[in-house]
Amino acid sequence: MAGETVITIVGNLTADPELRTTRNGRSVAGFSIASTPRTFDRQSNQWVDGDALFLRCSAWGDLAEHCAQSLSKGMRVIAQGRLTQHSWEDEQHQKRASVELQVDEIGPSLRYATAQVARTRKASAGAYGDPSSAPAGYTGGTVQPPASDPWSAPQNQSTEPDPEF
Repeated sequence: MAGETVITIVGNLTADPELRTTRNGRSVAGFSIASTPRTFDRQSNQWVDGDALFLRCSAWGDLAEHCAQSLSKGMRVIAQGRLTQHSWEDEQHQKRASVELQVDEIGPSLRYATAQVARTRKASAGAYGDPSSAPAGYTGGTVQPPASDPWSAPQNQSTEPDPEF
């Protein structure tokens, strides 16, 4: 979408993702990411933590369920999404605002950890999970990977490289 502010943040989850369901049955996961800059202080010859940025995040649909199943408090993650701002007036009639990241992509950071990836068989359609933006001919439902898909091979078995690469 044009004009949206897209950012990427690297940081640690401050709590386990909280999975909820809206009244119309859509899943949403809420969580916060803390990103703390580190700089090297040459005088003390040590790394020094800066002020942490705490960013509230939400993920929708299948991504929300995947976050709740895969991510937990303390995990270092890389998240990309669109910044949104919410404005309201509190009980004292003060104008308030908050910024939130609507997560489009998220995964564990492999800088200090390893991860095992399991591909799901359920497919989401279109941009941001919007079925109306799905490619022509998309019918939804379960997607079977092509036989040459190296991600579909069982672990510890080699696969031939795809000739298209």
